Amino acid sequence: MAASKDNKFRIERDSMGELRVPADALWGAQTQRAVENFPVSGIPMPRGFIRALGLVKAAAAEVNGELGLLPKAKAKVIQSAAMAVANGAHDPQFPIDVFQTGSGTSSNMNANEVIAALATRAGKSKVHGNDDVNLGQSSNDVIPTAIRVSAQLSVMEDLLPALKHLRSTIDRRAKSLGKIAKTGRTHLMDAMPLTFAQEFGAWSSQLSSAQARIEDALKRLRRLPIGGTAIGTGINADPRFGKAMAKALSTMTETRFESATDKFEGLASQDDAVELSGQLNALAVTLMKISNDLRMMNSGPLAGFGEIELPALQPGSSIMPGKVNPVIPEATCMVCAQVMGHHVAITIAGASGNFQLNVMLPLIAYDLLDSIGLLANVMRLLADKAIAGLKVNKDNVNAALTRNPILVTALNPIIGYEKAAAIAKRAYKEGRPIVEVAREMSGLSEQKLRELLDPLALTKGGIQGGGPL
Repeated sequence: MAASKDNKFRIERDSMGELRVPADALWGAQTQRAVENFPVSGIPMPRGFIRALGLVKAAAAEVNGELGLLPKAKAKVIQSAAMAVANGAHDPQFPIDVFQTGSGTSSNMNANEVIAALATRAGKSKVHGNDDVNLGQSSNDVIPTAIRVSAQLSVMEDLLPALKHLRSTIDRRAKSLGKIAKTGRTHLMDAMPLTFAQEFGAWSSQLSSAQARIEDALKRLRRLPIGGTAIGTGINADPRFGKAMAKALSTMTETRFESATDKFEGLASQDDAVELSGQLNALAVTLMKISNDLRMMNSGPLAGFGEIELPALQPGSSIMPGKVNPVIPEATCMVCAQVMGHHVAITIAGASGNFQLNVMLPLIAYDLLDSIGLLANVMRLLADKAIAGLKVNKDNVNAALTRNPILVTALNPIIGYEKAAAIAKRAYKEGRPIVEVAREMSGLSEQKLRELLDPLALTKGGIQGGGPL
């Protein structure tokens, strides 16, 4: 390191020669080359990934110290510096673009250089980025490990709690609306009735299934390829390193990780990340279904379904006074579209492994964490700003039920399909209540018809006929 004539820069050297680095930067030559080589998006690697990089480096320092591969004092200062990185104290020192070298080597060296600089300042001897901070590691096993650690932690800490919160909010509202029947719809056409509890309950079940699928995917995501080094053989790493790393990371994060049995798979393939992305994609499908149901149920207030009223959060138009839009379900749908797009990108990236290494690792890391974060945030909004405060417009719901000609389905076992169809068509054509028309055409008493065609009773299923006419 040497001072430059320009006080804003210093001169750093690596195997390719000299270059200028900002004087106050903790990073070194390799990070600076990456900054200059990849001015693509202006988007740096995400916080969750930098956190995981710091955790991996801290665990490596601890393990190397315990194995006698690093002096205890040096291992301690490296670990302390790496934990500062993990905790977000130096995020501005990680400027490299997401769209960089496919192995993520630039980000690994960024971490090595920053941690080495911090450790050198804190210790009594110089700490080297490659020889000390990166001891027993390669970018090729560090980055896939950081992807798995960051995704696992983000799912456990953010996504699953948000999903459970949304589901519990839906369950609570379902319980409070359990005795209100409404018109069911298939093909967007009137169908037999169901209760709001049954409709909301289906949403809750979808979310429960999504949670189970995500939790199952985590069983495979927790397999860490660290210790495989360059191509999976473990060259330059102590044979004990991989298992010790999984143990150290598990202790640090209070989350279960394990050493991958086949390190070659963990470097060459990112199938575990693709699988998790697929389950996030399925969750996005569920959330878009729920959001679109809410939007249509809320449509109106006069020309739509008008079954519910979502909380009014902001004016809905710059030109139409009094208009209020379903903004939270709309935002949710946009998040879902983004997650679906990310899954396509992650799928392509996952298929971009050539022989012993995947070469789209930074893209997988960014898109996976972005999907997790977006879904976690929007699920809480959907719960708190839409579902928790929605109101049922009982008058509209009951009016639609009274006119619903499909209720006549309940008479099939008694009067037959053909006569029931004739009653339905006439009731719809004349705009009359189904009970009134059925009384004229079926020969059944009004009391019996009201019993048979009671919407709430019909939500329980089964044959409603029998007994005196």
